[in-house]
This record gives sequence, structure tokens and C-alpha cells, in this order.
Amino acid sequence: MGIRRRLRRIAGIGAVWALAVFQAAGAGLSGRCLYCAVPGVRNYLEYGGHGLIVYDIDDDYRFVKRIPIGGVDENGRPINVKGVCASATTDRIYISTLRTMMCLDLRTEKLLWEKPYEGGCDRMAIAPDGSHIYLPSLEKHHWHVVDARGGAVIKCIDIHAGAHNTVYGLGGGHAYLAGLKSPFLRVTDTRTHSIVKEVGPFSHSIRPFTVNRAETLCYVNVNELLGFEIGDLKSGKKLHRVEVEGFKQGPVKRHGCPSHGVGLTPDESEVWVTDAWNRRMHIFDNTVMPPRQVTSVFLRDEPGWVTFRLDGKHAWPSTGDIVDVKSRKIVGGLTDEQGAVSWARRWWRSIGKTEMSCGRVISLVWGGRNDDANRRDELLRVRFQCVGRGL
Repeated sequence: MGIRRRLRRIAGIGAVWALAVFQAAGAGLSGRCLYCAVPGVRNYLEYGGHGLIVYDIDDDYRFVKRIPIGGVDENGRPINVKGVCASATTDRIYISTLRTMMCLDLRTEKLLWEKPYEGGCDRMAIAPDGSHIYLPSLEKHHWHVVDARGGAVIKCIDIHAGAHNTVYGLGGGHAYLAGLKSPFLRVTDTRTHSIVKEVGPFSHSIRPFTVNRAETLCYVNVNELLGFEIGDLKSGKKLHRVEVEGFKQGPVKRHGCPSHGVGLTPDESEVWVTDAWNRRMHIFDNTVMPPRQVTSVFLRDEPGWVTFRLDGKHAWPSTGDIVDVKSRKIVGGLTDEQGAVSWARRWWRSIGKTEMSCGRVISLVWGGRNDDANRRDELLRVRFQCVGRGL
């Protein structure tokens, strides 16, 4: 199978922390680059400013440049970034704000269009072939199915769940929709863009969530839980409730829930879950069911999301810390051109001259997936990360 065909297969991403593999780096970039869409904390410019920041992964995550984007209000002030997704097939990246979704060309780094949508915008996900996007309204009743080429609305899916987070399945046949006002995860048939299944109920409203590569399990954060729950995507039943042991809950700065961010390592051997009050990433062994708590990593601030390098070497929590997955040690941190800490609200990354991946960090995690579990020699893995409440 050719590399471009494989890239097309894995291009589907969940917005916000969505991570996908793309083709062709833009504007003279080579090697592996990490992209971060900011502002990453509400519309606070002290957390990375405004734009799409590019880091050189192979040069100790060195700041490379800042790409201008849209997403400003009538007074020219930046609006909160909510989600990110991109397509290897079309070489386009999409960024949502509270009000609009915009499309940039990955090769030229130019803004192609920006459009407002009824009810606002939240964390979206794109089809593996890059043809359309599932775009949730801003905690309202509906999701828009949007034509990715020009931004036109194809269909409106009305669920009355407080639309918030979205994951598009790697197989392309299903999308997963979670709202702030419902304990159920909805599953769509992407041929008809209609709801065909509900998974749950979970113990509370779903926040960030992720789906494994086989699309058999979902790992969800829920309100009032320090930890995560696991659902069976085939039977529709909740399987396990996994609570973090040895740590107490406390007041949090953002999101309003103890754990807002859950992710799978690329090989799916571990589950990493955020803990805002204790400023930790808690790590669980996912080779057993329910997953077993192993250790924790202390971070420089309260994490709200987490995702991983496609080769599984580093974890990227939203705090901008760079964590070595094997040693559990912090080995670096992201800063912008002014030396300020970058809060990765959204990230994506390029690999070489022919591959590119996209995601969003300070938000949540969709989870780990592999294009082909037997092709571990090729960095063509996609990480889906889902989000809960916006910052």
C-alpha cells in the first residue's frame, strides 16, 4: 500500500485534541514539527499569544515560527480556540473558535475561508477521506455535518445533549458524539449521518473521551470522577469505573471536573489520565481489565488534556511539559518566541516531507490508534483526543 493511501486511511481526527497524520509539510518545513493553535487558555494571550505555533521536534522542540490565523472578534481581539482537525488527503487544517471554523492550506499556510455557524462551534472531527466534518455547536442541541471543501452545512444532527466533543472512527463508518448534558455517548452511521447507537449510561455527563483503534472500547472522563470509565462500543454497556487511588479531589482552575483529559499510548498498552487539582498525569496499565494504576507524573500546572508523539516516546499534556513515556520524567517544555510557556490548546505535527500529524493539546485526548497494528515500523499512527468543557 502506498504511503499516500495509508495517510488517507488515518486522516480522521477528533477535534480539539485530535491528532492525525498528514502529508507534506508546508512553507519549507522538513523533519518533524509540532503545531499548536493558541490562545490555549480561554482568550488569554499570556498563554502563547494568537496563531499557529510551529516547533521543531528533532531540535529539542525549538520554536520555529508563528503562522497567522483568523478567529478574532469585531474589535480584532482573538477568540478562544476550541478544536482542530486536518486531512492528509486535502492538505488542509481546520481550527474552530467559539463562533467560527476556519480552513488553512497546509502547504501555503494561507487562510482559505472562515465561517460562522448557528449556535457557535466546539470540538470537531474530520472524515478519514477529508470530505466532511462533524462540527458540534457550542454546548447547544446539535452537530453540523459540514462539507470540508467550502464549509457548507450538509446536515444537522439534533441530539439535545449539550454538544461538545467529537471523534471520527478510524474505519470511517462511525463518528462518536458526546455532550455536556448527557451520560450517553452517541454513535452515528456516517453514510446517513444519523444516530444508530447509544453507549452508556455512564455515571455522569461525559467530558473528554477516547476510542481505541479497533473501535471496540471508549475511555471517558465524567463529571465528579478523578479517573475514567470504560464502555463497550459493541454492546453499548458501561464496563468499568476506574478511580485514581491515593489522591484527593480539590477545586480546579478550569473545566470544572477532576479529570479532564484521557489518552491511550500509541501501542495502547497504557492509559494516561489528567488530575488538575494535584497537577498530575496518572498512568494505568491497559493490558489488564480494568486497567491497573501504575504511577504518576507531577506537572508544572493543572493539565486539561494529553496526547502522545506518534512514535510513543513523549507525552504532551496541555501544560506544555514534554514527558518521556518510558522513564516518566519531564525532559523539556514548550515556550514561544518570547520565552513564555505555551499552553497547547490544540496541536498538530509534521513528520518528514511526506507525513504530517495534527492534534490539539490543552484540550483532551481522543486516544491512541494505529493505522495497522502490524506496521509498527511506520510512523503512521493517529491519536484521537477528545475534550470536555472549553477553557
